Amino acid sequence: MNYRHAFHAGNFADVHKHVTLLALIEALQRKDTPCVLLETHAGAGMYDLWGGEARRTGEWGEGIGRIFAETKAPAVVRAYLQQVRTLNPDGRLRLYPGSPALAAATLRPQDRLVLCELEPSTHTALREALKGRKGIAIHPRDGWEALKALLPPREAKRGLVLIDPPFEAANELTRMAEALIAAHQRWPQGVLAAWYPIKDRPPLDRFLRKLRAAGLPELWVSELCIHPPLTGTRLNGSGMVIVNTPWKLEEALGEATAWLHDHLAQTPDAPWRVERLNPA
Repeated sequence: MNYRHAFHAGNFADVHKHVTLLALIEALQRKDTPCVLLETHAGAGMYDLWGGEARRTGEWGEGIGRIFAETKAPAVVRAYLQQVRTLNPDGRLRLYPGSPALAAATLRPQDRLVLCELEPSTHTALREALKGRKGIAIHPRDGWEALKALLPPREAKRGLVLIDPPFEAANELTRMAEALIAAHQRWPQGVLAAWYPIKDRPPLDRFLRKLRAAGLPELWVSELCIHPPLTGTRLNGSGMVIVNTPWKLEEALGEATAWLHDHLAQTPDAPWRVERLNPA
């Protein structure tokens, strides 16, 4: 997968990831106590779908392009679509918010958003996209290292970590599993969410078994496939694994993921699931 996310911005995996992110934030904000949101691989924050990179792949047409005009959807999907529409007030879909922009729009005065982006030009674009926003810290640092340095947060007991690496390295799933286990040890009450690409099943099943064997609490997955995951040569689906899943989140995620599957799946045998991985 290409590190420059502009090629993939707004595709079906982005839609799934961002709807899940907003569902997590909404669940955490049901209480008035402060939250810290930490993203390890933040990206540019805002993407031009008419730009050369996004136009070259056209992936967004099979993602946000399919549902941008939808008015009947589950509540968390409507909240996501409203954020995208706010950026495109003339009704023509051009700007697409990355997860930092989506999270920034949800911040309450007592919350804080911490973003890590190491690649220099992407870091500059991220700062430009979020300039003037309060409660946001942007670090030019390695996201994996940040999990060790920034957890647990000092000022808040509650919060969310989003891990979304570029998956260029062959060992990315192994590294992610180790990072989730270590992050939970550092911050036992924190909600941890990690995105992963679904190409074929065996590597993912090994990854999820490792997390289950580690005894991580309230371990859930949300997966959305648009093709059956029978080949490792293309992106067939999008997955999110969540540790310390907030109470009743699975209900909102189940409704939202089913709706997204109905609108985005390209073959009827493409699977989806929202499922607990460890015993209740």
